[in-house]
Amino acid sequence: MKTIALIAHDGKKDAMLDFVRAHQDILSRFRLIGTGTTGKLIQEHTGMPVERMMSGPVGGDVQIASRVVEGHVAAVIFFVDQLDKHPHDPDIQTLLRLCNVHNIPLATNPATAQLIIHGDL
Repeated sequence: MKTIALIAHDGKKDAMLDFVRAHQDILSRFRLIGTGTTGKLIQEHTGMPVERMMSGPVGGDVQIASRVVEGHVAAVIFFVDQLDKHPHDPDIQTLLRLCNVHNIPLATNPATAQLIIHGDL
């Protein structure tokens, strides 16, 4: 079963929940991993299983980046809040860079996320 990583900044967590709810039938075909708070919210509000990493600011982005490097992630859906500052921005940039280096599909908003999950993963 292929793995999709789900991450959302605080200002985008509602958008992530809306996205997961709207696409629950498709996402249920994948193994889901997520950063701590995002994963917890998805589990609580949808009942879907999500393997939870640490919260992003304390290393969750790095944990997911390592899975990307190891070839264990088929796609990353990371709803980024461009209007807010993030103290762990270097970790975020590392994850985004590694998705590009390892040719892993990366969505940063609902429109691109929808294209990814409806594509051929």
